[in-house]
Amino acid sequence: MVAAGILCSRLTGLVREAVMAGYLGTSVAADAFRAAMRIPNLMQNLLGEGVLSAAFIPVYSRLLAEGRDDDAGKVAGAIAGLLAALTGVLVLVGVILAGPLTDVIAAGMSGERRDLTVRLVRILFPGVGFLVLSAWCLGVLNSHRRFFLSYVAPVIWNVAQITALAGAAWWLARGGEEPALATLATALAVGAAIGGVLQFAVQLPTVLALSRGLRLSLRRDLTGVRQAIGAFGPVLAGRGVVQLSAFLDTLLASFLAVGALSALGYAQALYLLPISLFGMSIAAAELPELSSMDRADRPALSKRVQRGLRQIAFLVTPVVVIYLVAGGAVVQALFQRGEFSADARTLVWLVLAGYAIGLPASTSSRLLQSALYGLDRPSIPARISAVRVLLSALIGVTLMFQLDRVAIAAGGLALVGDLPAFSPLPGEVAEGGGPLRLGAAGLSLAAGTTAWLEYGLLRRALSVRRVRPALGRWRVTRLATAAGVAVAAAAVAVRLVGDDRSFLAAAAIVLAAGVAYLAAAWLLRIPELRAPGRLAEDLATRDRG
Repeated sequence: MVAAGILCSRLTGLVREAVMAGYLGTSVAADAFRAAMRIPNLMQNLLGEGVLSAAFIPVYSRLLAEGRDDDAGKVAGAIAGLLAALTGVLVLVGVILAGPLTDVIAAGMSGERRDLTVRLVRILFPGVGFLVLSAWCLGVLNSHRRFFLSYVAPVIWNVAQITALAGAAWWLARGGEEPALATLATALAVGAAIGGVLQFAVQLPTVLALSRGLRLSLRRDLTGVRQAIGAFGPVLAGRGVVQLSAFLDTLLASFLAVGALSALGYAQALYLLPISLFGMSIAAAELPELSSMDRADRPALSKRVQRGLRQIAFLVTPVVVIYLVAGGAVVQALFQRGEFSADARTLVWLVLAGYAIGLPASTSSRLLQSALYGLDRPSIPARISAVRVLLSALIGVTLMFQLDRVAIAAGGLALVGDLPAFSPLPGEVAEGGGPLRLGAAGLSLAAGTTAWLEYGLLRRALSVRRVRPALGRWRVTRLATAAGVAVAAAAVAVRLVGDDRSFLAAAAIVLAAGVAYLAAAWLLRIPELRAPGRLAEDLATRDRG
């Protein structure tokens, strides 16, 4: 159910990215919107999403498991009240201090890019405040094992943005003039703000129906509230450090040439799709179970974590193959239209390839973090994440400035010194002109490589606590063999497709790689391929019982 909801929201998210690419490309307006979204998203990422869930769900789930529904409702109401009060203050501060916040988060921006970013930040902050409250709804729904609604709700947020952007372009075009990109970016921000309100509103009725003992308050004296707040700090440190990495990328990319910020955004839309579908879905579904299990039964915990890791590895492996071998075709099919050029396609593919290197580690780390949260060890992921972010920033700074000296020109690569001077500030590049540089690829490569460090340290932390997160050498060997078959199939398909750049050609390449991978997995008898059938049989048996 989590994966189904996330799939719907991510698919509409890809449609949103495709529409945005067509109207804004890699222009100043696109960079400004990316930076503007990142600034209020700090509040959403720190107070909502995985942070709130990891701190709130274990406490709320245990109360429900003990049959203390009334106490659970009081705790949920107090968390909601405290969260709403804190969010309201932060939204007000964000709107008032949009200028200084922009100067801190995107220090490299100036002139037109900076002014537009400030305006968009003021529009986006109130809507993001409702997204934080939406994360509270997710915590309640997941604890009651209602997984689908909370993860499909972002569809409304995406649809609101698509409608606002396409609607504004159509309305402005009625006058016979080409719509200004800054105006379209503003309409997109308005759509995002409205979508945040709608995403919260669609979940609230079900939350109220499930949590019948819900009492909205600001009480901090309740035992469950104290436990949740106590866990919130370490979880905030862990997830906050991860978000700090994203903000560091924004800050660093703001010093690069025009197109770096938007290229990172388009690549991240594809990169986060498998993380959400496979990493977040399995981790979110397992968190209530891991929190309710007997912590002394380490063999049972190990078995549950191992099963999740094997599911993630099986599902994410073909995605890595497709992104590395055929990422250019995927990017072109989704984004290359209107203002999105062929050079932009190449840049986004290279950025995506850097992220794809660390994709298996990033997806698996979500589950390992949930296992440590279930063991009441939230400070451990925080320390590990801090190490990863620090190393990623150091490597990223080194690589990005070196690669920013290389630009895509005339279908190939060239040193910037061999090209006409290109500055990110003059008005002539406001519509996205000029050669695109590869600095953004340095940031993604740093993130991809350091993801493996985080994964290794999380595995070690669980092993020390007698939880064995092992895949098994024979299983890894079979997965690698199936991946090799998929690489060969994708390479052959790319060669056969040739210069065909249509959506159908990209779909054919993806299909060839996917079918080859599944066929190899079947012949190699990889158990996860048969898992859906066994699950269906188990559900049918339970229903008959």
